[in-house]
Amino acid sequence: MICRLPFLVGVVECGLKYRFMLDSYLETSNLQIASDGVERHPLIPFLPQNARVIFLGSFPPQRKRWCMDFYYPNFINDHWRIEGKIFFGDKDFFVDAEHKCFKREEIVRFLENKGIALYDSATSVRRLMGNASDKFLEIVEPTDLCALMTGIPHCRAIVTTGQKATETVCSSLGVQSIPKVGMSVCIPDMFTSEGEQLCLYRLPSSSRAYPLSFDKKVEAYEKMFREVGLLDV
Repeated sequence: MICRLPFLVGVVECGLKYRFMLDSYLETSNLQIASDGVERHPLIPFLPQNARVIFLGSFPPQRKRWCMDFYYPNFINDHWRIEGKIFFGDKDFFVDAEHKCFKREEIVRFLENKGIALYDSATSVRRLMGNASDKFLEIVEPTDLCALMTGIPHCRAIVTTGQKATETVCSSLGVQSIPKVGMSVCIPDMFTSEGEQLCLYRLPSSSRAYPLSFDKKVEAYEKMFREVGLLDV
């Protein structure tokens, strides 16, 4: 597989070198929308060196929908409630109800302890209808996943959380069979530093717009975490 090495390599290196010294995870040079409507990714890749799994969404929502400067920032998105329920038995473990936001620093400590990385399947997009819907998201530049994965050599699984992200990752990595929701497939020619073949998991979106109950989403995420070794069997 031929890997392109665009600006993302420098971003990955920056994230690895300075991540523990940053008060902000914003890629501030990317916050301005270009005159042609192109948005570049507003967050640096979050890549703990012990990462066993990386979540790849499609792209962050518009900033006006953020309650924190980090991944899955929309307060009505249930990603952090799902992980709170799975790992701590409390869907509100990462929720600051008083301020209607998530506890970012607690989330960061948890992710670094568990070995969970975060980024998205696109580094630049256009919003064709000016909203966060994947249906109207045009991928201008997909993420160079080969470059991204060099920063997390022990990663065993890529996890996508939506149809757009899954299709983009499959196209980028030459995965011929797009997995159904809740299923996984092996990724050709991608291995951990220990020689284990990586898997692609497709999980239900944590958006409340996705028609599946919270408990069913928890079951699907928990199954993946067990299979990659982040939960006791």
